Amino acid sequence: MSQVKSIKYLYNFIDFFIIYLAVISPSTFAIAKADMMIRGGDPNNMRFGDTLSNDQFSGYTFKYCISNPPFGIDWKREQKAVEAEAKLGENGRFGAGLPKISDGQQLFVLNGISKLAADGKMAIIQNGSPLFSGDAGSGPSNIRQYILENDWLDAIIQLSTDQFMNTGISTYIWVISKDKPSYKAGKVQLIDASHCFEPRRKSIGSKRNDITDACRELIIQAYGEFKNNAIYGDKSGVYCQSKIFDTVQFGYNKIVVERPLRDENGQIIKKAGKPVADTSLRDTENVPLDEDIDRYFKREILPYAMDAWIDKKKTKVGYEIPMTRYFYEYKAPEPVGSIVKRINKLEADIATSLKALFDRD
Repeated sequence: MSQVKSIKYLYNFIDFFIIYLAVISPSTFAIAKADMMIRGGDPNNMRFGDTLSNDQFSGYTFKYCISNPPFGIDWKREQKAVEAEAKLGENGRFGAGLPKISDGQQLFVLNGISKLAADGKMAIIQNGSPLFSGDAGSGPSNIRQYILENDWLDAIIQLSTDQFMNTGISTYIWVISKDKPSYKAGKVQLIDASHCFEPRRKSIGSKRNDITDACRELIIQAYGEFKNNAIYGDKSGVYCQSKIFDTVQFGYNKIVVERPLRDENGQIIKKAGKPVADTSLRDTENVPLDEDIDRYFKREILPYAMDAWIDKKKTKVGYEIPMTRYFYEYKAPEPVGSIVKRINKLEADIATSLKALFDRD
């Protein structure tokens, strides 16, 4: 099945992929079971429990997974169970790392990945935080590293704002695939579909925009054709843009640069024949993963700090996906003369209004 047909299949039959679900709310659980019965499915596939702390589908794998986990919800309640499972490493769902306690989105990503069959594919909606939150060596960065170095990240699609009833923030669909075709090996497709929407005539809570069939077709086309620097649609209106990156481009080595401590006479203080680092002068640099650290150091640092050195024991690998930066387009500011004219006009209007006000009898 082609990539385009595959994604259309996912859209057209989305209801049939969500047949196994763990629900923690009793009322939602009852509605889910009833809905499954109405659709002719097995209501026993709806389980009551917490996805993070009580795995209801241990041992199950699926060809397709679709997930819309909560944004920015802490996992304090599940902390003990999650941390215990993380200690199991590859034998558990969370061995790759743990996100910050205030946001459990990435735990749902790891849970979904653990449920994917060897040829499985998952689409999961997240906000912007999992793209870049967490420094090198942190849990969020390690989770991104786990996904990217296993070459499971197929694509990320940025949607417009105001797509959901409870939040107006930008959202992103991460497409995870455990069986990427050879031409996508070591590659990640980023699609900016933030301009693919139609304003609603009447909002529903924070939901003010809809993804129409036409918008959906543009996104499908962009995903299916897998082209770099390609624009689909009319850039003056509804459109999306596709860019292709090597996986390694999202990685970096965070190096620690030290400078020597000096005494009151400006002499370098040494201990065991080695200079003592001045912690007040300590700095860090993010070196692209595909660049030699020593060459970078000689080119970017030594010319400006000849006494500096790298503490290589502190080097950490990090991963981030700065999607906004990749799709940023410079827009020239308004000319100064135009701004001055507008200000002068405003001042004249205000002066006229004040004169009319104070000249009244």
